[in-house]
Amino acid sequence: MKRVITYGTFDLLHKGHIRLLKRAKALGDHLTVCVSTDEFNAEKGKKAYTPYEDRKYILQAIKYVDEVIPETNWDQKINDVIENNIDVFVMGDDWKGKFDFLKDYCEVIYLPRTEGISSTKIRQDLGMKTK
Repeated sequence: MKRVITYGTFDLLHKGHIRLLKRAKALGDHLTVCVSTDEFNAEKGKKAYTPYEDRKYILQAIKYVDEVIPETNWDQKINDVIENNIDVFVMGDDWKGKFDFLKDYCEVIYLPRTEGISSTKIRQDLGMKTK
């Protein structure tokens, strides 16, 4: 079984998120999504509109997602890859190069973002703070 993992806040769920999850799942047989907790977001100076438990619940209902686990800190990725027997790490290409250190443990793929949509753009359009 080929196992894939991706990370994110997955707040204000939109088409770009679904496309990322669909393309990530297509790279393997099992997709684990690691979702930033509210506490971790606070450490990063971010605040999600939707609480962690609700974001987790929504992601669990998406057909491309097999498992959802919490992201509690920047440094857990190597352990997540090892402990979950991950073969492929996937992120949006706006993170290109930032996770190349994982290439010692698994394949690292940066996927193109969906044009014209992002959680930041939605927040801006609604007049919400982006951080």
